[in-house]
Amino acid sequence: MRPSRHFRDDPHEEEVDENTALLEEADDGTFSIHSEEHDNTLPARIKSNWNRFVEKRIPVPLRRASKATVKWVKGPQPPYIYTIEPIFPAIQTTPIHLVDRFLPKRRHKAAALLFFYFSWLLIFSLVLRKSAFATEIEGFGVPVTISCAARYWDNGNGCGLNGDNCRPFGNSTLAFRCPADCKRVQLVDPHAVGDQEINYRSLVIGGPSDPDEPISSSKYRGDSFICGSAIHSGLISNRQGGCGVLSLIGEQKDFPATKKHGISSVGFDSWFPLSFSFLDGTATQCEDLRWPLLVVSVIFSSLLSLFTTSPAIFFWSIFVGLFFHVALASDPPSLSNYYDLISLAFGRFLPAAFCGTVIYRYCARRTLTNLTAQIEKTVLWLGACWVGALNNYTFDKIPIQRLTPHDIQQQPGAIPALIIVVLSIFFIALGQAWCFRQEGRMPRYLALYGFMGTCLIIMVLIPRMNLRIHHYILALLLLPGTSFQNRQSLLYQGLLTGLFINGIARWGFDSILQTPGQLQGNAQLGSSLPHIRPPIIPSDGANVTFTWPRRVPDGYDGISVLVNDVERWRVYEDETERWEDGFTWSRNDDVSMYFRFAWMRGSGAADYTRAGVWKRNGEWEEMESGPSLVDGEEAKDLNSQAEMNQADGSGIRGRENGNEEVSEVRPTFYVDI
Repeated sequence: MRPSRHFRDDPHEEEVDENTALLEEADDGTFSIHSEEHDNTLPARIKSNWNRFVEKRIPVPLRRASKATVKWVKGPQPPYIYTIEPIFPAIQTTPIHLVDRFLPKRRHKAAALLFFYFSWLLIFSLVLRKSAFATEIEGFGVPVTISCAARYWDNGNGCGLNGDNCRPFGNSTLAFRCPADCKRVQLVDPHAVGDQEINYRSLVIGGPSDPDEPISSSKYRGDSFICGSAIHSGLISNRQGGCGVLSLIGEQKDFPATKKHGISSVGFDSWFPLSFSFLDGTATQCEDLRWPLLVVSVIFSSLLSLFTTSPAIFFWSIFVGLFFHVALASDPPSLSNYYDLISLAFGRFLPAAFCGTVIYRYCARRTLTNLTAQIEKTVLWLGACWVGALNNYTFDKIPIQRLTPHDIQQQPGAIPALIIVVLSIFFIALGQAWCFRQEGRMPRYLALYGFMGTCLIIMVLIPRMNLRIHHYILALLLLPGTSFQNRQSLLYQGLLTGLFINGIARWGFDSILQTPGQLQGNAQLGSSLPHIRPPIIPSDGANVTFTWPRRVPDGYDGISVLVNDVERWRVYEDETERWEDGFTWSRNDDVSMYFRFAWMRGSGAADYTRAGVWKRNGEWEEMESGPSLVDGEEAKDLNSQAEMNQADGSGIRGRENGNEEVSEVRPTFYVDI
């Protein structure tokens, strides 16, 4: 028989018989026997009378059903405490026997553990240094580390009139470094390119006109993802990332749509003022070594899991090791300066360690104490923990980016995936609830989750705020339901712990309550749209003129015009003559032109209309109703604000080059309500 384990929430308190006789001391020092069964004191009689009064007014079937329900919820007496008996115990306990044989004393074990930690840290640091710091590219200097979504052009009118805020357009080069797996970075909201709306794909516009031409012949529009374009061109690999040099080539037209190296680019049949290509022979061996680092961390964490039985040593070693592996290697925040990344990781670790203390104290300790199934613990708990910590490679594949009705209807495969996820959680919850009943702990955990649910409902009711359950919050909500020592709880607990680690190491402690403005990002504002009169096109088709009503909606003072996704004209209401003359655009090339219009407040534009097309044959194609989706919030888009930093004069628009973390949308498992 395994020795009993006592935890704060164990239902093992000594039962007190209501009929137990108690000794009571009288005023004269003598003792008399007092039985609670025959307590005729006034409070007892009042309580008894009240109970009879209530019972008479409750129907007998309802009383019986309620008593049966309460009895069922309390579970069996005595409760059944789950423990794991190892499969093939002789094999699973072999690592423990080896430790006891070769390290018999406590100080021997402590010294071996310290040496183990030192070896893990040393090997991890050496590989990380080689992965994080690139050598120079001859003639171009040290590459600038950019994120998978770095690009040169802002949304809407973010680059200003004629794109002047995003100059230079040409005669400039940039040595850059891309992380691995940038092919998976996709848009999560529709984005307008001319009269097209693209979504759930990489933002790469253009490419080579002939697949057999050299890399330098490829041309990409300036608002394309640089790393996605580099993979598309074949300059770097998706699996290992890499370095290269791009060249700004100014205004280009006719960007072809091609599919290369697993990325389908978008075509654009007109001109754009900023374009880039890649220089042949500049790719260097500055690989992203996240996969070798994963091998190192998996080997060391597995060895520790096999050879230790202490729940505290196991939990905290894995928690710390996986946290810094995610923060520095497998899914690091997008910062160009690696020392800033290390600083950010340590800043997030301290509050994460406090949460880890709560997780260990109230969830993991019960599951791991006296557990000798070393192989099962390694496969189920540690393996699942790695699956959760590598969320960007595991659950990121589920086609659910945000649990909003709009996104679920729009994203392919989201509805079946949501049904599967909900049903899985439901049946898992039923199984865990049964375990709580068997251990006699269901009443207190029903109270706990009732309290959590009440708090969430209160947050939903707070006006002008949105409840946003990120995946680290989801893990914290579900972890208390895994505090058993059975095999399925090992699996669930490891998975949720890994999700928590990934959520904090990658994204930080985002608030559970956020304002609509924080959730808005660059998405549509729902603003009013300008009413544009039918354009005036002369018989020779040399130009086109647009006019609009004199009245401006309240709150706006001007109008902005985009031509081929570039702001080419803006006018304010107090400029009477320009306002009444309207906007005239002359045709210089035999290509189609795309026009969109938006009201302005100061220098900021509201929602743009959909694109009207002035075709190359001179005909006008009227714009469809509704707003353009050029400003839709983009996954991992670096251009979510007008105020941007620049990296070494390269002109890349993005916050990854400063100390501020890039603005990215969390991948999966969060809920916007």
